[in-house]
Amino acid sequence: MVVHAILPAAGLGTRMAVSGVSAKQFLSLGGVPILIHSVRAFADKLNVSTVTLAVRATEIDHVRAQLKQYGFGDKVRVVTGGETRQESVAAALRSLDAGDDDIVLVHDAVRPLIEPATIERTIEAIAKHGAAIVGVGAIDTIKLVERTADGAIITGTVPRERVVQAQTPQGARYADMLRAFDEAEVDSFAGTDEASLLERAGITVAVVQGSSTNLKITQPGDLELAEFYLKARR
Repeated sequence: MVVHAILPAAGLGTRMAVSGVSAKQFLSLGGVPILIHSVRAFADKLNVSTVTLAVRATEIDHVRAQLKQYGFGDKVRVVTGGETRQESVAAALRSLDAGDDDIVLVHDAVRPLIEPATIERTIEAIAKHGAAIVGVGAIDTIKLVERTADGAIITGTVPRERVVQAQTPQGARYADMLRAFDEAEVDSFAGTDEASLLERAGITVAVVQGSSTNLKITQPGDLELAEFYLKARR
C-alpha cells in the first residue's frame, strides 16, 4: 500500500498578523517552524512514501532551505501552489507519480501536533472505506439560524450526535481524489475542504476520531495553546 501526503502551505494567514513573518506556517513553535513540525509528522512514518508541499512561488527557495536545514531527504518535495487551498492541493495531486489505488492524505500545514496514531487510523479507514477524514464531535449545542438585518434568528437545533467538526488529514484513493478535484474544477465549484469535494463526487467518507490537540493555528491564541500542548508531550 503506497501512501502520499500533501500539505498545502501557500496561505498568507492574515488573521495571525505577526510582524516580520510572511505566513503563519513559518512561525516558531518550540523553536521549530510550524511547517517543519507538520512535515516531520508524515515524513517520519515509514508507510508514507512521499510528502508534497504546495507553497507560493516566492517561498519555494525558503522552504527548500528549511527542509535541508532540518535534514529531510528526497521523500519530501515542493511544488508551486495556487491562490486557494483547493488549487494548491490540485497542483500537488497532479504532480504525484501515483497509482489509482494509492492513498492520498491532505493535511493542513498549520496543524503541527497531529499524532502518528491518528495518521495511522486515517490510513486504515481509507483502506477500508475508500475515503476518510479526522473529526471531533461537537461539544457546544449547534443552532441553525437565519441571517437578518437585525442579526441572527434561530430556526432550529441540530442534535450534537449528528455533528462532527472536521480536522485533517483528509484522504481517499488517488483516482477518487483526483476525480473529485477534476469535477469541481470543471464546474467551478469551490469546496471548504477535501471531504466536500469527495461528497459532491458521490464518494462515501468515513470519520476517524481526532483530538483537541490537533488544532489549526490561525490566531495568536492558538499558538500559545499549541506551545502548551507541545510542552506537555515532552
